[in-house]
Amino acid sequence: ALGTATGLEARLVPARGYDLELVPRVPLPRRATPALLLLPGRVAGAVRVAGRVLDRVGADVVVGFGGYVALPAYLAAGRRRLPIVVHEANSRPGLANRVGARLTPWVAVGTPETRLPRARYVGLPLRRAIADLDRPALRGPARESFGLDAERPTLLVFGGSQGARRLNETAAAAAPSLAAAGVQVLHATGHGHEVHTGLAPDADLHADPDADLDAPRYLALPYLDRMELAYAAADLALCRAGAMTCAELAAVGLPAAYVPLPHGNGEQELNARPVVGAGGGLLVRDADLTPDWVRDHVIPLLTDPLRLSAMSRAAAAFGRRDADETLVDMVLAAAGRTPEDHR
Repeated sequence: ALGTATGLEARLVPARGYDLELVPRVPLPRRATPALLLLPGRVAGAVRVAGRVLDRVGADVVVGFGGYVALPAYLAAGRRRLPIVVHEANSRPGLANRVGARLTPWVAVGTPETRLPRARYVGLPLRRAIADLDRPALRGPARESFGLDAERPTLLVFGGSQGARRLNETAAAAAPSLAAAGVQVLHATGHGHEVHTGLAPDADLHADPDADLDAPRYLALPYLDRMELAYAAADLALCRAGAMTCAELAAVGLPAAYVPLPHGNGEQELNARPVVGAGGGLLVRDADLTPDWVRDHVIPLLTDPLRLSAMSRAAAAFGRRDADETLVDMVLAAAGRTPEDHR
C-alpha cells in the first residue's frame, strides 16, 4: 500500500499486517501563493517515488481511492502503462480521482450522482459486520445489550467519532418531547462531549420513589464500539451525511434524517440526496435542525411504523452490500484476471 507519513494509514495499514510505502505528501495550494510555484516539482518528485515502488513490487494494477497519494500513483502507473482502477466515495470527486478517471476505463463510484467518465455505481466497500447485518433478526439482542426496551420506537443519534455539537444540543433539547411520545434514544455524543436532557439520570431513577421506571430511556454514550448493534437497535437515525454513513445506513435499510455539515462545498448534502430521493431518508439543513423540527418531523415518523417500514425498504433497495466483491472483480478484470483466478 502507498501512503503518507502523516495519514491514518501510517498507523492502520501496518497494524493490519500490510507493508506501507511512503510517498511525499503534496497538498494543492488553494490560493495563488509562492508555494504554487513549487507544486510541479513536488508532484514530479512524488511521482518518481511512487514509480520506484511500483517497479520494485512488480505491480500488476494500481487501485486508488483519491487523496494525496493517489495522484502521483496514477501518473506513475500511466507512464508504465499499468492498468488503473479508481474508486470515488464522494458525490463530488477530488482532483486526484478526476485525473485518474481520465487515464482508465475502470472507474467505480460510491453514489450514482458522482460525475466521472465511464463511472460505474458500485457503492462503498463495507465492513463485513455491516454488509452481513440482518437488522430484524438482531433487533432484540441489540436493544437488550444497550438496556433498551424491546418494543419502543428507537432513535439513534450520532455525529461521527468527534460528535456534532448541533446534533448533540438539538437531540438533548428535544429529549422531553421524545420521551413524552414514547421514543427511546441511543445517543453517541463523541468523546469529551456531554448532553443535558433535563430528564432524570438512570442512576437516580431507582433512588427516586416518584420516578417513572417505565419512562423511555435516553442513553448517552461517548462512543459506540459496534455500530452494527446500534443500527440493529434503531428504527431511525439522526446523523451527519458523510459518504460512509450514507452508504452504511442505506445498505442495512435504516432510514435517517440526514443533517449535512454546513462547511465545505456541500459534499455531504450531495452524499445524502440520492438515498433521500429514493425515499430512504429525510434531509434537513444544519441551521434548520431545532427541537421543534425534531418534534414536527422525527417524532411523527418514529410513531408511524408503516412509513418507517416503507422508508427502510427504499433505503435497502438503493444501498449496496456487495461493493467489495464488485470492486475486486473490477481489479481482477483490469489486471487481465478472472474471479476464478482469485478464488
